[in-house]
Amino acid sequence: MKIAFFETEKWEQKYLLENLKGHKLEFSTKVITAAQAKKEKDAQALAVFIYSQVNSAVLDAMPKLKLIATMSTGYNHIDVKECARRGITVCNVPTYGENTVAEHTFALLLALSRKIHLSYERTLKADFSAHGLRGFDLKGKTIGVVGCGHIGMHVVRMAKGFEMDILVYERHPDETLAANMGFRNVSVDELYAKSDIITFHVPLSESTKHMFNAGSLKKVKKGVVIINTARGEIIDTKALIKGLSDKTIAGAGLDVLEGECYIREEKQVLDPHFPKECDLRTVLQNHVLLKMPNVLITPHNAFNSQEALERILHTTIENVNAFAKGNKVNTVQ
Repeated sequence: MKIAFFETEKWEQKYLLENLKGHKLEFSTKVITAAQAKKEKDAQALAVFIYSQVNSAVLDAMPKLKLIATMSTGYNHIDVKECARRGITVCNVPTYGENTVAEHTFALLLALSRKIHLSYERTLKADFSAHGLRGFDLKGKTIGVVGCGHIGMHVVRMAKGFEMDILVYERHPDETLAANMGFRNVSVDELYAKSDIITFHVPLSESTKHMFNAGSLKKVKKGVVIINTARGEIIDTKALIKGLSDKTIAGAGLDVLEGECYIREEKQVLDPHFPKECDLRTVLQNHVLLKMPNVLITPHNAFNSQEALERILHTTIENVNAFAKGNKVNTVQ
């Protein structure tokens, strides 16, 4: 097939060329427009990221199109109904960073538990004293995992490796999964009350926004550590600061902050279009949490590993090759 790729970086283009031999590939670093689409009017397949709006005008300009492969999990930038009407298959990348985000969760937790960030700052000043750097073991601690989807399950597996006790809050608890993986399903209140560490792995919705709030501070175990690699708005920042200030919360590891602009797709953070619409530096600048020694903040980077980004490309390649052989995988319609 002739495949037109848009919004691709040079390293991605090289990877795709090496792994999609037998197809004719065309690349552009730009988003697709109707004018750009006309230049690829003979393409049977189109691959894009979220900034390319695949609408009727684009589809009209590509009459031979049979497949659209979005290199993202979300697909609301594609007119799926119109594609269905025209007999065009649409595929996505359902998952790619579950273990990656889970690993970052433990990177934050370990850094806090052993005061790695404070130790590093001290040694940069040629100060090798250990005073004030005493940490705590993860073994034997209770970790509360809020949300046991793909990422949460990886967190559970890793916690087992550290010999931790595991509590899970899930809106639709699976007792068979709990028995197989060695955790206990509990209410969110029980999880708050019994956990030494609480880590959030739920999507942002009306029901999860500020699910950790001022009321939650009255329920948690004193000295709890909070980890958030999901979405900033899940935690009420005022409540978090209050808990840290009065030592109800011993520490926090945050890859996300309330006040970030709306992020549809983690890979969006790396896209050259992203800074134009969302300046994370402005969010972080002078943020009171940055000045707290028991808080560790990373810039929405939990997803960002080479392997995770390659999984996006690998799944896209699978989608294309399956379609070329008469099969359809990861379809969204």
